[in-house]
Amino acid sequence: MKKILLLLLLAGAALLFGYAQHFNLMVAEKFQGRPWELPARVYARPLEIYQGLAIAPEMLEKELKLMGYQKSGTGQALSNPGSYSRRGGVFHLFCRPFDFGDEELPGRRIRVTITNDWVTEVRPQDSFFDKDLMRLDPVLMGNFYPSSMEDRVLVSLEQTPDLLGKTIVAVEDRNFYAHYGVDFKGIFRAILVNLKNRQFSQGASTLTQQLAKNFFLSREKKLIRKIKETFMASALERNFSKDEILEAYMNEVYLGQDGKRAIHGFGLAANFYFGKAPASLEIHEIALLVGMLKGPSAYNPRAHPDKALLRRNTVLAVMKDQELISESAMEKASRTPLGVVAKPLQGHNPFPFYLDLVKRELLKEYREKDLKTMGLRIFTALDPQVQLAAENGVAGFMEGRNSSLEFGIVVSAVSTNEIQAMVGGRNFRYQGFNRALDARRPIGSLVKPAVFLTALDRPDQYTMISKLSDRSLRVTNPDGSIWQPQNYDKKSRNSVPLWKALANSLNIATVRLGMDLGLASVATTLEKMGFAPEKPLLPSMLLGSLEKTPVEVAQAYHTLASGGFYTPARAIRAIYTPERETLQRYPLKIEQRLPPGPVFLTTKMLQTVVTAGTGRKLEKWLPRDLAIAGKTGTTNDLRDSWFAGFSANRLAVVWIGRDDNQPTGLTGSTGALQVFGRLMADLSNTALDPAAPDSIEWGVIDPETGRLTDANCPGALAVPFITGSKPDDFAPCQKPIKKESNADQKKQKPKYLIDWLKEVF
Repeated sequence: MKKILLLLLLAGAALLFGYAQHFNLMVAEKFQGRPWELPARVYARPLEIYQGLAIAPEMLEKELKLMGYQKSGTGQALSNPGSYSRRGGVFHLFCRPFDFGDEELPGRRIRVTITNDWVTEVRPQDSFFDKDLMRLDPVLMGNFYPSSMEDRVLVSLEQTPDLLGKTIVAVEDRNFYAHYGVDFKGIFRAILVNLKNRQFSQGASTLTQQLAKNFFLSREKKLIRKIKETFMASALERNFSKDEILEAYMNEVYLGQDGKRAIHGFGLAANFYFGKAPASLEIHEIALLVGMLKGPSAYNPRAHPDKALLRRNTVLAVMKDQELISESAMEKASRTPLGVVAKPLQGHNPFPFYLDLVKRELLKEYREKDLKTMGLRIFTALDPQVQLAAENGVAGFMEGRNSSLEFGIVVSAVSTNEIQAMVGGRNFRYQGFNRALDARRPIGSLVKPAVFLTALDRPDQYTMISKLSDRSLRVTNPDGSIWQPQNYDKKSRNSVPLWKALANSLNIATVRLGMDLGLASVATTLEKMGFAPEKPLLPSMLLGSLEKTPVEVAQAYHTLASGGFYTPARAIRAIYTPERETLQRYPLKIEQRLPPGPVFLTTKMLQTVVTAGTGRKLEKWLPRDLAIAGKTGTTNDLRDSWFAGFSANRLAVVWIGRDDNQPTGLTGSTGALQVFGRLMADLSNTALDPAAPDSIEWGVIDPETGRLTDANCPGALAVPFITGSKPDDFAPCQKPIKKESNADQKKQKPKYLIDWLKEVF
């Protein structure tokens, strides 16, 4: 019998040892590497402040609010990173520390003075930081969450106040540094209470057991779970130090809810409730967060401030009893208001359409699971000020209008083709159908620059002043059907200069020109600009029957804006791992696709569209000397309203239509152009004055005859030509030259075409 009993004891011991080893291996494996699924964080471009920056005080304040900065009263000292004060155009900022991956910036104080919407002074207030350019932490514009919807910001013990760890131990597990994962006295006490109540109503979990339960097990109060919890806690203690366990606990615990997003860990909770990093937490804030461990919902300071205050003060008393703080510190903290900030935007996605663009770019190279669990830090080109300007442009246009209208807007930087803003619908905060990326609609007259560019690439046949026929015509399609294009005004003309045919968007002249050039030639130009190939090629493509999305139009027009260089549009600048390793960068890729001379001439003609053609209404919002180049687009029955335009530094494409494809009642100039004007008026723009390439020469032309003339002739125009294509024949002055003094004759110069148009129109 003794032998059998011994065998049973040995078998039990072996089984117990195996059970313990099983949990030992499980715990060790899970805690190595990345034990948590971390959401990816997507950031906008950082705002860089320097003397000479064009920015209105209101725009700076809007961006600070998007960043989650808290406003302090004027004259109050800024004590916490992420705070600011404003008096007129003078801002005092206490910038947050931020790790950009390639640069780690400390928290710092600066003073910024803005005068007449220009930064006139940037003065560091800390002696250790004396840079002339101040790079602020960027707006967190979105997250890609794991399926659990758990969100956390990992922190190390070194990144938290010493008092936080000591308070957690004092409140949750005073014997933490004495036990080996399990507090047997506490368990015995809990067993007696549970037997008395005849249910598992009380536990005696140590910090280590709580960590094991939260990390590995369900929340059910069952005996088998408690046994597993005990083994796992022992395994944690064998494999990891007390500091490692405490740090893991601080990152794991649940501390509240933000919609579907679960707030875990003190790193995120400090920001969620107080708008600051854990290192900046004060005594009363530490007490509140630790007190919430008992019941994050019951002691939610936003929902139940009175209960939260009582719980916080109870914790403060414990901190005093455990000699963590003095009695005077306790009394002072007890009198302090909760100090919880308004719910921050960081858990939400303020710009869902742009985030949709970012996600699509990422999914070309990463699995969706990796995006949601690896804790990637993704830096983008989104400019919050440009985004807000685009949204304001839509909102201003929509005042008092039909709510059935929808929008697609893309704004990009001419120098890099980085997409700075995107609007995919009139509901800016709702992540629904993204019309900027997916609304494939006929582009109308936006196609015409490709037709005229194709012609100007044949300088032996066409120049800006070549005469085009605008007489009505009938075109036979490949299927035998007859197509008879008409001008918007239903009129036809005998002949018009080539530049004027584009400026006034004449359909008949454009179709005649395109048919003479050949559809295949025009299609080749469209492909070089960035449009996907069109098949089959039909004459109606010359008037924009081809269907494109706003982002595709922006890509094509960028090739014109950049002087013929094709640069793929991009939203992402760089991606970093949580360990600050560069996962990927997105360098600029440039390819010369179009000849610079014809592109220069086409750009000049697009400027005449705005100065003297269908885009003249733009002067209501933008000064003429900005010299915007642009093109309106309108489709059959006024179903689509388009405008694409660019300054020297910024390009924007606007589409307006309806999801049911019914008429909008808007042309390009009465719809999309007005949104374009509003959004560009809110931004700093550089006047468009492209340098003429080497292939360009200028000729002084008589506008009435189209022939060369004397520079002193009244009305003479300086017109650009591809070298060798300007007229050979000479015309005498059509009007007599006035006799003037030598000084006046020196001042007499031929007007450039664009300047002449400004006077005539």
